[in-house]
Amino acid sequence: MSEKLDFEKALDELERLVKQMEENELPLEEALKTFEHGINLSRYCAKCLDDAEKRIQQLSQDENGEPLLKALERDDEGL
Repeated sequence: MSEKLDFEKALDELERLVKQMEENELPLEEALKTFEHGINLSRYCAKCLDDAEKRIQQLSQDENGEPLLKALERDDEGL
């Protein structure tokens, strides 16, 4: 990926590639290139999400490194 993509643009492009592969009968070589590009976009999106999660965890710590947020407790009785 030579151009600078943000998460949203990469996800849009990935969705477009998936739709293209589902709807078209691409020649083998073109299908492989499209698949490879999709894998690279998928990895990029996963890295963006991992980075965002790490930032949230850092921002959610107090000065002692303790989490400020508690995990949500589920109330299974209402289900």
